Amino acid sequence: MNRNIYDDNVFFEKYSQMERSTKGLSGAGEWETLQQLLPDFNGKRVLDLGCGFGWHCQYAIEHGAKAVTGVDGSEKMLTVAKEKTSSTIRYIHMPIEEAAFDEQSYDVVISSLALHYIESFEQVARKVARCLVANGDFVFSVEHPVFTAYGSQDWYYAEDGSIAHFPVDRYFYEGERTTNFLGENVVKYHKTLTTYLQALIGEGFELTAVVEPQPSQHLLDTVKGMKDELRRPMMLIIAAKKK
Repeated sequence: MNRNIYDDNVFFEKYSQMERSTKGLSGAGEWETLQQLLPDFNGKRVLDLGCGFGWHCQYAIEHGAKAVTGVDGSEKMLTVAKEKTSSTIRYIHMPIEEAAFDEQSYDVVISSLALHYIESFEQVARKVARCLVANGDFVFSVEHPVFTAYGSQDWYYAEDGSIAHFPVDRYFYEGERTTNFLGENVVKYHKTLTTYLQALIGEGFELTAVVEPQPSQHLLDTVKGMKDELRRPMMLIIAAKKK
């Protein structure tokens, strides 16, 4: 098993101080949009790919899920998840790429900002299609292809230090990108919008929503610099149903 960046002591400490880590779902800027796209969890078997601290697993349990499984490649993330969430949640320490699930063993599969760390989305779509029941739901968020294309994931600044624009380049050259996240070099994988959508369609999914979430008005009014987030998309949320 390759070492997960979230198991690096320095990186993990920095990530643990982010609002989405300390405040849970309410600290995630995209949560308001993602929440609206989630299906009814009541009585469902739910799988969370890249579950991190387990916030979405806990949400599913609190909203009536019959059984919830969280999978993550970071031992440190899962240690926190087990401490802060319901003991009824089953956690599996394993990279998403290596995890295997029984056919038609879940009613809902969710994933939050994890799949851009995976090289092949086609492989993920195939895995999810196999483990979902007919009419099962797959809802996930990833970093937007516009955000991942160039690689740096930082603005281009003018000579006076102000933001000039956001760079987009090599869009159709999919693959590995190294970016600076929380002061550390982190490897992610750029994929085009076509790759995400066609992989789902090819595995028999029906798209039910494709959303580029924007900051809430509250964040725009209260967080310095948040209005610049309207200048380019940072995230993409897709909801699909297995036919």
